[in-house]
Amino acid sequence: MIKIRRVLPSLFAASLLLCGSCLNAAAVAVSASVYEPPALEEAGSWTLVLLPDPQTYQKFARNQPIFELMTAWIADNIDRLNIKLVLCTGDLVEQSGILDPDGAVADQTGTQQWAAVSRAFERLDNRVPCILATGNHDYGVSNVNEARRTHFDEYFPPSRNHLTQKLLRKAGTDAQGNPSLSNAAYEFISPQGRKFLILSLEFAPREAALAWGAGVMGNPAYKDHTGLLLTHTYLDSQSEHIADEDYGLTDVNYGQAIWEKLVQPSTNIEMVLSGHIASPDNPREHLGFRLDKNAVGKTVNQMAFNAQAMGGGWYGNGGDGWLRILEFHPDGKTVTVRTFSPLFAISPTTQFLAWRSEPYDQFSFTLE
Repeated sequence: MIKIRRVLPSLFAASLLLCGSCLNAAAVAVSASVYEPPALEEAGSWTLVLLPDPQTYQKFARNQPIFELMTAWIADNIDRLNIKLVLCTGDLVEQSGILDPDGAVADQTGTQQWAAVSRAFERLDNRVPCILATGNHDYGVSNVNEARRTHFDEYFPPSRNHLTQKLLRKAGTDAQGNPSLSNAAYEFISPQGRKFLILSLEFAPREAALAWGAGVMGNPAYKDHTGLLLTHTYLDSQSEHIADEDYGLTDVNYGQAIWEKLVQPSTNIEMVLSGHIASPDNPREHLGFRLDKNAVGKTVNQMAFNAQAMGGGWYGNGGDGWLRILEFHPDGKTVTVRTFSPLFAISPTTQFLAWRSEPYDQFSFTLE
């Protein structure tokens, strides 16, 4: 019995090691046979990378390196994917002004969260233009309030990335009447010569901000441009325009109002990109997509993309590293959308998880 007691554990341990080795080898074999790194589908295409709400990456120190990995991956692939633009849907931080995190909901102060997201984008400064929206968590102490005060312009002034600054055409004002990139317009000319006017509007824009944006889009100088609206809250997970949310604001426009007052009347807006929506570990509840006709009959492609509660919910790893790769093809009108995680892609053990291939994660749409 003594011998048996000594031998069985060692045999059991050996079996476990063998099984673990087999499983690991199988995982590597699967990943090696399935995984392909991102590449352009067509020579001559260019790429827009869409980053979803980074807030859950920033509120925990342990998660911040994941978002830095994402921006480092973008920097590494600028040439390979011909990346010309990086856009972010807002909620850059979770608690903009918090001083006393409890360690459970967050372990980083507001200042630490802003410093972390700023540090991650430093990898892209002066390498690729980055246009960022502001979300509800970028205001107030831990969520938007009537004052709509944010530290956004302190950490992301026009001068920090000269490639972004070169595209800037108009800066609006914030709720305090100060010039702010929370409401801004950028002109971008694609490698195929298509002219884009990119309008970034604050979370649930005030009437003044919405009217300013409509004025910029309606400027005759931009009548032949393709309009792209970037704003934080617009579509829900059922791909419906968000009609209302309870944030205690009186001067506010959510998705339905933005559609009715800005997007639908516009003659040139063909794309709307947003974030905001989420449900723990449910990719479908982080997404929305719909097509509608504007006032002159052009199709408007409207997309919501987020990932903040993937990878463990509200207190998980921040979003499993998911981002979206939008490839604009040489025909000047076809756009292919793919959903990819640099976090999973970095190791052969997890590379087979690096692509999401459901129809709502991998599709294409057409510009006029």
